[in-house]
Amino acid sequence: MEQKKIKKKSDEIMKFDIWNRRYLGSKKRMLDFIGKVVTENTNNVNTVADIFGGTGSVANYFLGKGKNIIVNDILDSNYMAYRTFFGSEKIDWILLNQLFNSMNELPGNDNYVSRNYGNKFFSMSNARKIGQAREFIEEQDVNERERAILLTSLLYAMDKVANTVGHYDAYRKVMDSTDSIVFKLPNIAQKNAKTFIYHSDANELVRHIKADLVYIDTPYNSRQYGDVYHVLENVIDWNKPQLYGVAMKPKDRSGKKSLYSTAKAPQTFKDLIMNIQARYILVSYNNMAHKGSGRSNAKISNEEITDILSMRGRVVRHELPFQVYTTGKTNVQEHMEYLYLVRVER
Repeated sequence: MEQKKIKKKSDEIMKFDIWNRRYLGSKKRMLDFIGKVVTENTNNVNTVADIFGGTGSVANYFLGKGKNIIVNDILDSNYMAYRTFFGSEKIDWILLNQLFNSMNELPGNDNYVSRNYGNKFFSMSNARKIGQAREFIEEQDVNERERAILLTSLLYAMDKVANTVGHYDAYRKVMDSTDSIVFKLPNIAQKNAKTFIYHSDANELVRHIKADLVYIDTPYNSRQYGDVYHVLENVIDWNKPQLYGVAMKPKDRSGKKSLYSTAKAPQTFKDLIMNIQARYILVSYNNMAHKGSGRSNAKISNEEITDILSMRGRVVRHELPFQVYTTGKTNVQEHMEYLYLVRVER
């Protein structure tokens, strides 16, 4: 019934916002806090660089405040979302509405996704439709941003029906997500500022960009984002590699490994901070150091953060009580999110 309604009136296709997905370390609930710290403690900030962009929520927040933004992430899936929400290429919305109607009506045949992820990360019917939709997108004659929009819709729709706790290190033993997948349109706001999108190693990128404020939210524990989001990365890249293990991961994931999730985190962080070209540096950090399970423990301490930032100027720490993400194995008390703000002097 719903599909017929959509087909009759294409402008009734549902929409999603940039923050409408589950993501480790998402700062969606911290946006007002981040904005307050910046507003009350900085001057003449016109360009904000979010160099570990994740979902893109922080960059999107500052764009909504009229700031020019620089946004970057190493994951292909996140970069695809940036091209959707922050890109400048013109969009044929009439064509996209037609394509979304077609995607939502795909019957769902057996394919690479259903053979590898069916009845695991997704119900079999959803896995079939995901794979068929991915092939459908590959066949369309659209520009690069329109292609990004189709892929981003697929990405967010997959996250909505995934049989997981929010990441893809494992799937639930009992299938508890049986709702049919629905492909929606992104809710793209009118931009009144400039946007610059990058897909680079952050330590290398800061050597080549300038901003008034650089916002940093690095990975701080051993969870490699390329591993925990390998299913999304695999479907976006669509190279169809052979998969291994219970979690069905590609064998070669070396290109998406981060030194911030290793013992080299402190020296990597120092290299980053010392090469930033900005008047302000703002760092998000949480005090998980030794509170959670082994993989959740931070690879860099509060003291190391403070010592390294002090090399660039006076450090002021702002605090916000925060409910930490866990998978049920961790009982965290008095968890705090910190924002370290540096007015760069050196």
